[in-house]
Amino acid sequence: MIEKQRVIDIAKQWLEGKESYFLVDVQVTPDNRITVEIDQAEGVWIDDCVELSRFIESFLDRNVEDYELEVGSAGIGQPFKVLQQYINHIGHEVEVLPKTGTKLKGILVSADKKGFVLRTGQKQLVEGSKRPKTVEVEMRFSHDEVKYSKYVISIK
Repeated sequence: MIEKQRVIDIAKQWLEGKESYFLVDVQVTPDNRITVEIDQAEGVWIDDCVELSRFIESFLDRNVEDYELEVGSAGIGQPFKVLQQYINHIGHEVEVLPKTGTKLKGILVSADKKGFVLRTGQKQLVEGSKRPKTVEVEMRFSHDEVKYSKYVISIK
């Protein structure tokens, strides 16, 4: 079986000097099905996926181990897997599903290794009002408090 860390090391070698690109995920199944996901703020070009695929293949020998290789971009609308995806989407609308609650939508305000801040509207009873009003609040989440966070695709 091809070692996952070996594929990660090869991909990172290709990524050197490509400052805007970053590695999102690498999966290797027991039957040597390899999936590599990359991303960048402006989106991933197919030519770069092809180039990375060929680069990885240059380090692997099909005569020694049969494998299937798929290189692509982190899918739009898919849950974030790495911190850089959060950073790239600061200022944009995201959907968050906390482990303890219901889905929230709001603007991603900030993100770091510890977690992220979401600005969202919550209904609250405001003094002097008979009915709850939507008030903007900022909520801080640690990464392990959420099932997923993902970019909201809006078509206008």
